[in-house]
Parts: sequence; structure tokens; C-alpha cells
Amino acid sequence: MTGGVRIPLNDYGVLGQPPAPGEWTPTLTVSVVIPAHRAEHTLPLTLASLARQTYPAHLTEVVVVDDGERPAPSPSPDARPSPDARPSPDAWTAPSGWTAPSDWSVPSAWPVPERLRVVRPRAGAWGRASACAAGAEAAEGQVILYLDADLVLFPEHVEAQMRWHHLTDHLVVLGHLRFVPGLDEIPASEVLAAVEAGAVDKLFAEEDTTPQWTEARWDQTDDLRAAGFTAFSVMVGATASLPAALLRAAGGLDASLVLGEDTELGYRLAQAGAVFVPDRGARCWHLGRSTVMRREPEVKRHNWPYLAERVPVFRWLRRHPHRAYLVPYIEVVVDAGEATFEEVRATVDGVLAGRLPDVRVTVTGPWGRLRGGRRDPLGDPSLDLRLMLACYEGEPRVRFRETVPDDAFPVPFRFHCPPGWVPSRGTIGAVVKHADRRRLGIVSLALDEREDGEVVHARLERTAAVTRARRCARPGDDLGDLIHEMFGTVWDAGDKWGLLPAGSAEIASSTGGVTGAGSTGNAGSGTLPGPGRAWTGGSGAPPGAGGSSGRSGSGRFGSGRSGSGRFGSGRFGSGRFGARRFGARPLRRTARLLRRRLRALVRKDRPCPASV
Repeated sequence: MTGGVRIPLNDYGVLGQPPAPGEWTPTLTVSVVIPAHRAEHTLPLTLASLARQTYPAHLTEVVVVDDGERPAPSPSPDARPSPDARPSPDAWTAPSGWTAPSDWSVPSAWPVPERLRVVRPRAGAWGRASACAAGAEAAEGQVILYLDADLVLFPEHVEAQMRWHHLTDHLVVLGHLRFVPGLDEIPASEVLAAVEAGAVDKLFAEEDTTPQWTEARWDQTDDLRAAGFTAFSVMVGATASLPAALLRAAGGLDASLVLGEDTELGYRLAQAGAVFVPDRGARCWHLGRSTVMRREPEVKRHNWPYLAERVPVFRWLRRHPHRAYLVPYIEVVVDAGEATFEEVRATVDGVLAGRLPDVRVTVTGPWGRLRGGRRDPLGDPSLDLRLMLACYEGEPRVRFRETVPDDAFPVPFRFHCPPGWVPSRGTIGAVVKHADRRRLGIVSLALDEREDGEVVHARLERTAAVTRARRCARPGDDLGDLIHEMFGTVWDAGDKWGLLPAGSAEIASSTGGVTGAGSTGNAGSGTLPGPGRAWTGGSGAPPGAGGSSGRSGSGRFGSGRSGSGRFGSGRFGSGRFGARRFGARPLRRTARLLRRRLRALVRKDRPCPASV
């Protein structure tokens, strides 16, 4: 898919208002997928409400996925009830275990969607995610609409969601549901009568219903227009629609999950470039309370370990200071190319020593040219490549690839770092936080300028921005320009963030800094910070800020999109990475002293200090 509308962040307002229901001509086909397990009392009502939708029936199919224990026969079209017959459980071939409620006494026929199929997951598969995956696999529509089997839809529900999908091809549309009493409080016959009369909205007063928890988030973010990169977190699979091609691009639902699969899918859809649109006009009633409402602590206890492994941006679930996860937070790419073993090792070791352990390193190079057999171990022309492989043979966070994909999906960030440049312990985490605060798609850090004018630089890429730009690109479009238009990009000097040449990093690490620019040729003047250390130059500002000289100082690297000129200044010359940060050091030492005195004060075997 190419040429999509360029939507900044999640602000789908650029699309304008979709057409009003009944005032447009739909063309897209939709497959409504309903996973059903022990839904014998509510599913018939969901199907009845689907049979009374305003979206054209010839563009709609309904796929019920029977998540029971016995194979389910398909409904027999010859068994449909006549127009004047009473509803009967024998009127069609129902899924396994399905019995009609005993209070069905409505005189009109039981409505059933015209195009209805019943399928089952693969043998041995079970759970909502597996059922939804089986339904999507069997679906033939251009759009997939997932529905729970305990919803009663307003007549315009499907049409309201489908309006958006006709505007562009990377939207995930969320329906609007309210929780109402279950069938133990309201007879099924009354619900069915309202469906047939087109009076679903009259069943309950809005003030007597309970909103879904996501509705508060909609209210806080202008219906997710201001939600930015966190919009996916309110995706709930009870009623959600998306293009089938987008679902495939994100990898479909994770069938290994039995709860929380909708949130995890929402995360991957966001990394695939999706925009999330809640539609308050796609209304429905949810019969009875949800599992989350009834057992919220148990649901969280179950879901959080699974989501922690798969959703890296939920940082509050990843508090361990040293461990790795199934999907890392950031992938660092180091291109070995013609680099030496020492250069690659310095960069990779610097990354692995950082404060952010939730990282994966990919070293690219011509690994395929390495052959076995007898060779001169010291005169081998591929010796550097062999040493790189040997050095990280036991490190699970380092992998070796000939090439890397165009994006890091499903990892949310990728950091390209040239070999021989070493990040300090806090560099990568600080750059990612900066990109999050400013909602940037790319952060580029200028490192050096070669004789031919080429700028050596590191680059942080946000996967959601890269995939969105690629999805929206037309022939001839520059991806960098698209990312800048929709998300923003900045340039800055790398040494401000603690990204130094290997030699300078080693000296700074052992001595706490190195004076002068001669040892690096590109670092500017003053004292260079060692890995994990703050700048302590004479002017109180990092190199390249204000009047410092050198390639990374003023001039070409002194400004840019982030400030003035090309590589930016602005907030980087002071504030968190400037002088104001460093006045806190004496305060930290005083705090440590106070803590020691306090501990001594409460110990009986030590004298009480006279003063602090």
C-alpha cells in the first residue's frame, strides 16, 4: 500500500469529518469475526443485531469462530425460518453447545445475517486469540471487524466504523460500548424485540450504563488525537476494525496469549504505522460486566508478565536493572564493514555496559565469506571478522547479520552507531527519552566530518515513524522528509550526549576527562566527559555549546532543525545536559553524608554526632 494520507502522530483530524451514515456509497467489504465460547445465550442476540445493520449486506460477511470442544457444522441456508415463524433453536444448524434461551417468545422471526459461516480454530488451539486468528484466516473481507459475542449493536455500528476505512488504509477504528445489565436482569425477548424494532438505543438510558475504562482516556486526549505514541494502549478487542492487510503486516494476533492479546496486538499495530481512531457513533451495549470489571486484580496479575515480555514501551513493567526481554526496547546496529575488531568491540562493549540493559546489538558484515578448513590464524584476511564472532560467542544480546531489515519491527527503537564510537552509560537512554519528550521520529547525532564533506553520524529511529512513512510514501518521496513532516527530526552534536571516539572514551573513563581537542580532532575544546560522567569543562557547558570551537562546536554542527542552523543548539547548551545539571553534585555528596549520619544516629553502638 502506498500513497496514504500523512497523519502526524495520532492526530487523524487531518482526515476531516467522515461522511454521515446513509450519505455515502460504501465499496469496501468487511468480515465481522466473532470468537464464541459459552456464548449460547448472548451470541444469537449479537447475530440478530448484525442482521439489522445499515452497512450493505452484500459487502458484509459474519464469521463465528466456535471455540468449543466439538467440530461445528456450518449453518444450513435451507433451515432459515420463514418470515412468520416463531424463533426456534432448530431453525438453523447452531454451533456446538448452543441452546436457545428459554424465554424466546417473540412472534417475529429470528434475524440472522445473510452471509454467515461457523469455523473452528486449528486442532489443539483454544482461547480468544486463537479464535480471532482462525476467523481472520477464513475471512474474505478487505476489513476485519472483531466483535465480542455478548454485544448488541446499534444499527449504524458497522457503518460508523467503515466510514473511516474508506478515507485511508492504516486506521484502527475502535467502537464505543457501554456496559448494561445481563440477561439475568433483562429478558432476551425484550432485547430481541428492540433489535427488530430498530430501538436498541431505547433499551437503556445512557446515564444508567457504565462506560468502558477507555472512555476516560478518550476524554483526556481529544478522542486520542493528542495521545501520540500511546494511543495503542486503549485498544480493546471487544469492537475494533482494521484493514486485513494491516493486520497481516503486524503479524496477526499472538495465539500464545489467552488474555491481553488485544493490547499486545495494538502495540504491534502501532509499530506497523497504524493510527487509532475511536468512533463514539459506533455504539453498542455490552450485556453484563466484563471479566476485567469483575476480576481486575487477577487479570492484571495474569497479564503483566506476558505484556512485560512483549510490549517494551510499558517501562513500568520492566524495572529490573539487568535483565533482557523477549522484545527489546532498542536495537543497536553496528556495521562492521571495513572496521577493525577493536573498533567494533569498543562500540559494542560500550552499548552493553550502558544503564539500559534492555537492548539488542546487531553487528552487520560479510559473515558469509568466512569459510572453514585450514587457514593461517594470524595472516587470515578475515581475521577481524572471526575475532568479532569469537568475542561475543556467549553473549545472547549480540547477533550477527549480513544485512538488517528496513525497520526494527516490533522493536520500538533502532540506534545506528558507527564502529569506533562509544556511547557513555547514559547516552542511549537519554537520547530515547529526548525523542519521547519531543515526540520525534529521528534523532541524528553528528560525530565527525570527513575530507569529502560526508558527516559521520549516529541515528536513533522510531520504528512507528519509519513504518508510517514507508506506508504513506509515493514514488519519489524521501522517507526522511516524510518522517520530519509527520513526527519531527533533529540534528545535534554527538559529544553533547556522551558519544565519543574510542580513544577519547578510554582516556576519559580512566582519568575522568581529557583536556584539549587535539586527541580527538573533533571534540571541541575543554574537558571531555568519560562514559557516564557529566561535562566539567571550564565554561560549564558541553563542547559545541555556545562559543566552543572545533568541528562539533559552533558553525556547521552548532545548530539545526532542533534549534538554529543545521545541527541545533537551544536546550542542549544548558538545562539537563548543560551547566544547571552539574551544580547538583555537591548536593548529592551532602545528601550521602546526611544519610550516613542518620544511620549512625539510630545505631546504639555508636555515639550520636554532634553536628552534621
